[in-house]
Amino acid sequence: MAADCVAYRKIPRRVTPAKAGCGKHLIFLDTALYLKLWYAAILLLLFTPNPASATDSNLVQGEYLFRVAGCATCHTDEKNKGAPLAGGRALKTPFGTFYTPNITPDPDTGIGRWTDENFRRALREGKDPQGHDYYPVFPYTSYTLLTDADLLAIKRYLFSQKSVHQAKRPHELTWYVRSRQTLKVWKALFFSPGTMAPQPEQPAAWNRGAYLVNAVAHCGECHTPRNPMGGFMKSMFLAGGLDGAEGATVPNITPDKTTGIGKWRESDLAEYLETGAMPDGDYAGDVMADMIDNSTKYLTPGDLKAIATYVMSLPPVRHKIRRVKKLAHRVLVWVKTGPEVQPAPVITDTKRL
Repeated sequence: MAADCVAYRKIPRRVTPAKAGCGKHLIFLDTALYLKLWYAAILLLLFTPNPASATDSNLVQGEYLFRVAGCATCHTDEKNKGAPLAGGRALKTPFGTFYTPNITPDPDTGIGRWTDENFRRALREGKDPQGHDYYPVFPYTSYTLLTDADLLAIKRYLFSQKSVHQAKRPHELTWYVRSRQTLKVWKALFFSPGTMAPQPEQPAAWNRGAYLVNAVAHCGECHTPRNPMGGFMKSMFLAGGLDGAEGATVPNITPDKTTGIGKWRESDLAEYLETGAMPDGDYAGDVMADMIDNSTKYLTPGDLKAIATYVMSLPPVRHKIRRVKKLAHRVLVWVKTGPEVQPAPVITDTKRL
């Protein structure tokens, strides 16, 4: 038999000899096998993940998380008509004025050279690619609770945005916090890195709301008062204060009926987050109006309900925001509740809520 016929021997076949010579053999695939191969090919096409579709889905998830987190609110200097996500917005705090950085994919002035690990470390541990500590005006104290999947989805969305070349503006800080060495002490006292564990005794909606409030939307960063060192006063979670972004007074959003939102229904809170409308007919203003426009109005109905379910289930905290000097107010609250210095426990990774 001719040497060039060897390849045919590897093919499942029925050979009907006609005349001598391989070239004259009639090769017929078994009908049943033929059908099986076609069936397998169809299943492969139907159920094999499409890389493009997976990427699109990941970008959609990243965009949703990006909006709920309110990244555009802080990282776009709208007041001065700055480019989207190019940074430069001034954030006034008791420790001075911080200017937000460029988070576009520009390789020189943005985050374009960041790896997945660089991004994860920034949000999970509060460190830049060189290992320097970030000031906690960057809410890594909340973003640390995000799952790795959600962190990377946000990164992929950011890297799909327009690159803008704009250098970061230096902070203007009080002298005693200018050295980043002080951040090591601050982190040891007030920062616990790690993801968020769901509460098995609570329903799925409550756990989803907890994840959104504590991690993604980081509501406590503004609505929880801080001690004179800038650490959270955890016994007054979401009880409001005078040290909000840009010096704004932040309301008590615990279910306290006198000083909080205890007279609101869950549907009232969901409506407020979506439209800014309050039960008394007033509307949100200042920084919260920006957050609603850039962030919470994009929440799905299910996530709006989940947030309302979680917030309205929290312990009410009686905390009237006193119209006195801000430092005096912080000291008074701190004396009342104690310093609440918290060591950093080890928190294990958990599944996404």
